[in-house]
Amino acid sequence: MRHLFARNALAFAACSLLASISPSESCAQEIGPRVGEVTFPNSGAEAAQEDFLIGLALLHSFEYPEARTRFRAARQIDPDFAMAHWGEAMAWNYSLWFEQNADSARAVLALLGDTPEARIAAAATERERAWLAAVELLYGAGTKEERDDAYAGAMAELHRQFPDDPEAGAFHALALLGTAHEGRDHPTYMRAGAIAGEVFAAHPSHPGAAHYMIHSFDDPVHAPLGLPAARAYARIAPDADHAQHMTTHIFLALGLWEEVVRANETADAVVDRDRAAAGRPPSFCGHYNEWLLYGYLMENRTADALNLLQGCRAAASTGRERTAASFSEMRSRYVVDTGDPDGTASEMAVDYGERVGPRFRDAWLEGYVAGRTGDARATASALERIRELRPRAEEEMADEGFTDLAYSRRPEVLEMQIEGLYLLALGRESDGFERIRAAAELEGELPMAFGPPAIDKPSHELLGELLLEAGRPGEARGYFETALSRTPGRIPALQGLERTREANAATGR
Repeated sequence: MRHLFARNALAFAACSLLASISPSESCAQEIGPRVGEVTFPNSGAEAAQEDFLIGLALLHSFEYPEARTRFRAARQIDPDFAMAHWGEAMAWNYSLWFEQNADSARAVLALLGDTPEARIAAAATERERAWLAAVELLYGAGTKEERDDAYAGAMAELHRQFPDDPEAGAFHALALLGTAHEGRDHPTYMRAGAIAGEVFAAHPSHPGAAHYMIHSFDDPVHAPLGLPAARAYARIAPDADHAQHMTTHIFLALGLWEEVVRANETADAVVDRDRAAAGRPPSFCGHYNEWLLYGYLMENRTADALNLLQGCRAAASTGRERTAASFSEMRSRYVVDTGDPDGTASEMAVDYGERVGPRFRDAWLEGYVAGRTGDARATASALERIRELRPRAEEEMADEGFTDLAYSRRPEVLEMQIEGLYLLALGRESDGFERIRAAAELEGELPMAFGPPAIDKPSHELLGELLLEAGRPGEARGYFETALSRTPGRIPALQGLERTREANAATGR
């Protein structure tokens, strides 16, 4: 492990002694592993500063277990280091996932004192007491939503008190994002993005500023605002796998498929390096690989996508439920976007254990494939399974925290799609189109989800393809255009739009 880069002992000591003043750029420390530059004057022992600053930078990139390890090391060096306790407690709060381990965080804070007042008094400066007062609200009384809102208010006040403190600005932006309890709230996200953007402009190597800008602008409409941060974040924190992946939230929203693939390959390389050091095999499933497979599909790199899927299947066959769920998602996207010409992916199967969601997704995929080939009997069979599994799948999603409207109503849209395909397979064209049109309308009312489409086959795109096949290119064009407004650069929708233009040109329309 490298020591703090270009460390000036006198300047650093001055920052520690004058912790009550606003921090300056001269106090910034570039740290190793390479996870960005952070500034946080404090009254902790000098010997504990390296671990504290590394933990802080890791915290900004959501590398929570590693951050806790660093903060814990800092407070073991200096048991009275109040901000090391604060940092470890903060690393139990997962703002953007709307989750926290409050009991573990409270246990860490309790080491400073038996009451909130005693713990706040343990801090040596007014500035440190403000940070501790805020975290006490985050883990204090009330519901999770009430505590998130109270904490965001405290961070707004702390930022007002210390307007030049990059940490105050960055954590204020993150706190705001953590109040969007009902799903993506554009006014809140824009406020957070503006605050993070100010920090990023003044401190272009700050990992949190870039990270929170990306989250704030993580949708096709606002993604251009996040592109500078996405371009910078990978360079800021090359040793943080989440930072490498996070850039693709903006790249994918803009249809920049080469960048999506390259960034997720880099994220996987960081993960696999750490897994190898721990004696573990490479990773083929999980969030980064799900996005990587989607990028491969959009670049028509079918062989690479299939190799990744086969690797995930092998890992999922070990019986880990979360890995199996990842396999289900990757297989569905592969079959939908390639047609699975040789049937290899369609024949793959794993044991999903107790998980209902993957079985629901598989039933939808069977219904989709059968419906697109006009097999009414097979479509009906899949539809029966979908209707049986849907209530349990929705309950499972709620239990796992998927309350965002972009995802929570996904099963309803998927069922409507298969109902429409079944009606079409029966020859009831008008009813079938009407049902899929209703699915498209419902999907259009839902918030845009970040990342690959929440609906594996976007309903507007599906309806456009069906209308084309029915010889109605004039109607199809609008649906493809709507699909592309929600999923920019998505190749099947672009190809469909081009076919409508060719068909309309051939008929002189």
